[in-house]
Amino acid sequence: MYAHKVFSEISPSASQVQYPLLSDRSGSIARAYGVYDEERGAAYRATFIIDPQGRIRYYSVYPREVGRNVREIVRVLAGIQYGEFTGEGVPPGWLPGMPGIRRDFNMVGRY
Repeated sequence: MYAHKVFSEISPSASQVQYPLLSDRSGSIARAYGVYDEERGAAYRATFIIDPQGRIRYYSVYPREVGRNVREIVRVLAGIQYGEFTGEGVPPGWLPGMPGIRRDFNMVGRY
């Protein structure tokens, strides 16, 4: 929680966050999600998108050497929301405002 406090004070983007940040000092949440590294005594960097029904819709675990791509996470979230609203899927490279694709087995491999 102390790191979150400092982060939100010094980062222009973090200061705009409108939802609570989670601190997992005991590692119990990271263990429950399978992203706790027992050897290091710390969680891997991981992102989970969980829908209102409690289903994990997306997750990604990042190598220690690689930072998260927030734009990609936002794109995935937008794609999930687009699919919920339209019933369509989104192809690779899709961005909000672009058309989706019909979820049709006959379309497999065309994108």
